[in-house]
Amino acid sequence: MAKDNKSNAMRILDKLKITYTAHTYECGEFTDGLQIATLLGEDCESVFKTLVTVGKSGKYFVFCVPVDCEMDLKKCAKSVDEKSLEPIHVKDIFAITGYIRGGCSPIGMKKQFRTVIHESAKSLNTVIVSGGRLGLQLELTPGDLIKACSGEFADIIRE
Repeated sequence: MAKDNKSNAMRILDKLKITYTAHTYECGEFTDGLQIATLLGEDCESVFKTLVTVGKSGKYFVFCVPVDCEMDLKKCAKSVDEKSLEPIHVKDIFAITGYIRGGCSPIGMKKQFRTVIHESAKSLNTVIVSGGRLGLQLELTPGDLIKACSGEFADIIRE
């Protein structure tokens, strides 16, 4: 891929010398995570969606969960020592992260927010997350994802 065609997430991975595989798919507009997993021929357990929240403190937090799961806001809040969290409004995604809906990567946001990845990722060889734009997903090891986004693992999904 030409240098000028790389997303911010890809440039960060390259700078950190982290190996990844870029997966592209046709996408005219927002496509949900389940559709993306199907388009890529991947299991839902290995494809993660990125969700941004705001805490009662006013701080922003990023959570990555398998596309077929829902985050548990109470577990998420506990994992980041917040009283409560709420998802940010769709219209605010770009202003806060620098990414658009459907292309929000946990890697390379405008600011580095505390990032928590569901602990199920630890048992996988690789995980797939948004590459920073529509139609682009990045596959890398869970450890490399943690390194790239300064993340941590926790139990954050609704059972």
